[in-house]
Amino acid sequence: MGTDVSKREFTGEDRVRFRRQVSRGTEAIARMLAEGLFTDHGRPPEPLLGMEVELNLVDDDMNPAMANATVLDAIADPDYQTELGQFNIEINVSPRPFVTDDTISLEQALRTSLNRAEKRAAQTDNHLVMIGMLPTLNAEHFAHQWISANPRYDLLNEQIFDARGEAIEIDISGIPLGDGHHTDRLHTTTDSILPEAACTSLQLHLRVAPEDFAAHWNAAQSISGVQVALAGNSPFLAGAALWHESRIPVFEQATDTRPLELKNQGVRPRVWFGERWINTIFDLFEENTRYFPALLPVSTDVDPLAELDEGKTPSLDELRLHNGTVYRWNRPVYDVVDGHAHLRVENRVLPAGPTVVDTMANSAFYYGLVRGLVESDRPLWSQMSFNAAAENLQSGARAGLEAQLYWPNVGWVRPDELTLRRLLPLADDGLRSYGVSSKARSRYLSVIEGRCINRQTGSAWQRRAVLAREAAGEDRDAALHGMLGDYVTLMHEGEPVHTWPV
Repeated sequence: MGTDVSKREFTGEDRVRFRRQVSRGTEAIARMLAEGLFTDHGRPPEPLLGMEVELNLVDDDMNPAMANATVLDAIADPDYQTELGQFNIEINVSPRPFVTDDTISLEQALRTSLNRAEKRAAQTDNHLVMIGMLPTLNAEHFAHQWISANPRYDLLNEQIFDARGEAIEIDISGIPLGDGHHTDRLHTTTDSILPEAACTSLQLHLRVAPEDFAAHWNAAQSISGVQVALAGNSPFLAGAALWHESRIPVFEQATDTRPLELKNQGVRPRVWFGERWINTIFDLFEENTRYFPALLPVSTDVDPLAELDEGKTPSLDELRLHNGTVYRWNRPVYDVVDGHAHLRVENRVLPAGPTVVDTMANSAFYYGLVRGLVESDRPLWSQMSFNAAAENLQSGARAGLEAQLYWPNVGWVRPDELTLRRLLPLADDGLRSYGVSSKARSRYLSVIEGRCINRQTGSAWQRRAVLAREAAGEDRDAALHGMLGDYVTLMHEGEPVHTWPV
């Protein structure tokens, strides 16, 4: 959520005031766009790579460790912060220039920071795991008592359940581990939003000029299915073999404020891909205002339009708080730094892990491909329907490299084939346009190429490792714990996942 809010009761008057403030904030965005008041207006900003990486905590036996307060005290680094579940923490990586070999220096800095944090966590008998979904999490870990101590998380939990009016249901059918295996199904209800905490992600930020925002957001949306297919790392939850990137359906269901009747009416979900290509960032904030009631209606008395009249840059606190509770897979971000407003695209579809170099490769592929598409002669999104992009996301998340994705001028194609034939050269062009060195481009895009050639993502490796252990006689629980132990060892060794042995 990014904002601390105190626990309190909300009245109808609070909600009306908050709605009015969000609406005025949306008007302020429109006016700032029209009057060229963003700091990057008329020129692309310096390319910066910014990321947030969510991490899981385990004990020595590979069970979830409800210990984030203890671990954060031991790490003692302001870059590390709490997350929703007591078994989560997050590292915020400060933005770095995205030119020459700076990506490689960022990779080294991230590895050094994580190694230092792991060493300190281990002194408390806990360990960090960079993975999309912790395979040893079970339904018992979703009890309300395991929400982090920060009051904002409990308040968010309370407001989602107040809006929904009933327990949250998680219902996902998986895909069989191998030939002749049955299809697993996870069907459970919970009295907390903690299944959301099972979804540990890599979030990538890209600052863009206002007039370029729509093209970058549309490009990010159009490649989401390819991203999750190539980077899947979340195949297991509560003992069940689910999708290759199970974060997608789990997150959609864990924060759903709609009871069945509202779903049947077509009310939009708060975890949302969207429903159309956009022409300006205003389209997204206007949708937020139109479709989504407030979850945390905390208002100030500041009139953003009056601030604009006075020549000030408005902070738009209500608009930003509201935007933080609409969980788009590609989210618009309005931010003010040193009194200057700018805009970012926040890409949220990727899982964490498996290794630092895999994380950097996923990042480079995303940034390069978006830039390559934005600079293409004919926009990709003018050649495919928005529904096709949405279906690609679901298909890529479910079947991974076995998915069939739709791509203009290609038709139905597997993501690995599409990437090798079309997307890697485009991503290379995009990274070159940013000024990324050939050494860095080769280092990261060769990892993506290796995944496609070896047909092994983090998810594919996890599934194969569990299948092999079960074939050797282990039950599912033992196989998951043993696989996770091997995963952590290989994660620390640091070789990219497409080279991992089963």
